[in-house]
Amino acid sequence: MKPIFYIAAILITLFTINANAQENTPIQDKYTAHNKGKFFVSWGGNRENYTKSDINFRGKDYNFTLENVTAHDKPKGWHVDYVNPARMTIPQTNLRLGYFITDHYSVTIGVDHMKYVMSQDKAVNYTGFYPNPGTYDELLPNNQILLTEKFLKFEHTDGLNYVNTEFSRFDDISSLFKITNTDKIQVNLTEGIGFGLLYPKTNTTLLGKDRHDDFHVSGFGTSVKAGLNVTFFKHFYVQGELKGGYINMQDIKTTKSSEDSASQDFFFFQRIIAVGGIFKI
Repeated sequence: MKPIFYIAAILITLFTINANAQENTPIQDKYTAHNKGKFFVSWGGNRENYTKSDINFRGKDYNFTLENVTAHDKPKGWHVDYVNPARMTIPQTNLRLGYFITDHYSVTIGVDHMKYVMSQDKAVNYTGFYPNPGTYDELLPNNQILLTEKFLKFEHTDGLNYVNTEFSRFDDISSLFKITNTDKIQVNLTEGIGFGLLYPKTNTTLLGKDRHDDFHVSGFGTSVKAGLNVTFFKHFYVQGELKGGYINMQDIKTTKSSEDSASQDFFFFQRIIAVGGIFKI
């Protein structure tokens, strides 16, 4: 066979291989088609509701329990403090850092900075004893106490800090909204579970004692959540979440004395709106 036929055969073979390779090469995926290996960070605000709780206070000369105490959060509203670095911890906020270990599953660490304020001037039942009853304008008939500020002011307002890790799932549901180019806009459904420690700065005045005002690991919490994530132009997102959980704090510092402490447990329900970014390093 003449050399020209060899050259022609080689060229035809190479062309055929190249054509088949191009046919078998998939169209390049959109950036948003895969999440594995991406990092994300978010910052937002929240509102909370709390169930009633029994709160036990104990010290050297007292041990009493207030029953079915109500509490509420302390919202800041729409305020520049959410983006003011010097005042970011004043509102109720949520900070979260995360990493996708697969396309659908992520692990995160974060702080839910909630605020818990005992409702003042409410009548509650109580059991136990404390010194000088009646001197705080608190005694009521039928073994009840009025929660006057002279008797007790009890707040986790610096705050009720739930330092937690979460394991979450993400699913792209853009097709339900007839969105075809998810690199421009993508809609994801997310749900997850979490657990962590409570690290509150409890502001308490109790029985005329000096106020305690330091951060302290007080207990643990666990939570579940579900949310909707809308991502714009591959890297920026807005996420709304509903989160519910259980908090158990058995070592709450109430005064400067190491002998004084409190304990309580309750459920919470949190509504969160956050903005964030997602990227690969």
